Amino acid sequence: MSADPQDQRYLVPVIDVPVIDRSRLAALLAEERDAYVRTHPGSAAVHARAEHLLGRVPMTWMGMWTGGFPLAFREAKGARVVDVDGTEYVDFALGDTGAMAGHSPSATVAAVRRRIDDLGGITTMMPTEDAEVVAAELTRRFGLARWSFTLSATDANRWALRLARLVTGRPKVLVFSYSYHGTVDESFVVVGPDGQPRSRPGNVGPAVDPTTTTRVVEWNDLAALERELAAGDVAAVLTEPALTNIGIVLPEPGFLEGVRELTRAAGTLLIIDETHTLSAGPGGMTARDGLQPDLLTIGKSIGGGVPAGAYGVSAEVADRLSRAVDETGADLVDVGGVGGTLAGNALSLAAVRATLEDVLTEDAFERMVALGTAYAEQVRSIIETRGLPWSVVQLGARAEYRFTAPAPRNGGESAAAADEELDAYLHLHLANRGVLLTPFHNMALMCPETTIQDVARHTALFGGAVDALLG
Repeated sequence: MSADPQDQRYLVPVIDVPVIDRSRLAALLAEERDAYVRTHPGSAAVHARAEHLLGRVPMTWMGMWTGGFPLAFREAKGARVVDVDGTEYVDFALGDTGAMAGHSPSATVAAVRRRIDDLGGITTMMPTEDAEVVAAELTRRFGLARWSFTLSATDANRWALRLARLVTGRPKVLVFSYSYHGTVDESFVVVGPDGQPRSRPGNVGPAVDPTTTTRVVEWNDLAALERELAAGDVAAVLTEPALTNIGIVLPEPGFLEGVRELTRAAGTLLIIDETHTLSAGPGGMTARDGLQPDLLTIGKSIGGGVPAGAYGVSAEVADRLSRAVDETGADLVDVGGVGGTLAGNALSLAAVRATLEDVLTEDAFERMVALGTAYAEQVRSIIETRGLPWSVVQLGARAEYRFTAPAPRNGGESAAAADEELDAYLHLHLANRGVLLTPFHNMALMCPETTIQDVARHTALFGGAVDALLG
């Protein structure tokens, strides 16, 4: 299925395309790296002292900074971060979505303080009233009838896949190449250059070759999906409603409807992971586009910075699950538990309730999406006026530029468009001047505290970086 040729998501007019001078790029990158080291001695010292941390960081992905060491932060509030050297940044990274609500939103902080100071009991293995309130709100937003909680979207995805295999009696999973579902083992499969499935490059210590557990096809390829589902062994298709961790790759018109039609015809469950795509609105793309998943997973942003995740199942799947438990003796209470004793803890649920009720509201999303539109339009204007063969794609409050045009239509195309030197140069140019993007890709996210002045600041710096590059 091809995109509408008038769909401006994919088109960037290019005339007299300039060629990037790689030697000039290398020289500019070296200057930015020198400036980064020179102006961030405190962060460098924190990194140097971290001898007891694997990779000198609390979590290995925190090492993905092109300046040689990560920024160490001292404080953060709203759309601002201050590092240990006292430098303030406009933060468009927002914890790679974990802080979509902004850093330490007041309503969430108040709920957490009340839970700790006034009520006590951070985790007790007992339910609180917040649990049902949160589940009801998730049902209102996404439409799934029954909910349970985890500490991350990764855990939610793992459990959703296990439930899907139990309900269907089928062994395999299907994902789209370069989709992102946390550290779920079955999801680290991509379509190789030869068109065959392969373990994703860099996959760490897989228990088994993931091609034995998972089928994989390219995004926006309904024919390939139909072919793979025809085997009759796929319990569930696990998918984001738009790819988000390999650039933003949007579904072509009719693609998601086709996925739903094909999965139903094949007796395969559809699991939609809205962890990143919540940027589309209060109910993510599921509510915005009228999607009808059998299961839905979400994490990161719903806790306002406090670890939390959730998975929902439709009423039909809940009924099938009950029957499957009776028929198979599967133990959902003990042996089949997920997330450990901290899942659904009182502190997380207090944070989620406050974040959903008072922070990530419909009004907030209206403002955030408008800022995402302004950001994308301003970046697009610079790309077009400079005649660059680049593109920018928006997904609600999220936007990302990619060094190719038109915008990629699947994960393989987007991966092929990666340019580590350009990434490093732009990230450092921005960071050295007080603006942060997500360290490992060019994602910018708006939170309720982001302003149009913040967007304009990025635009000016982005334009300056491009002009310096073009000479």
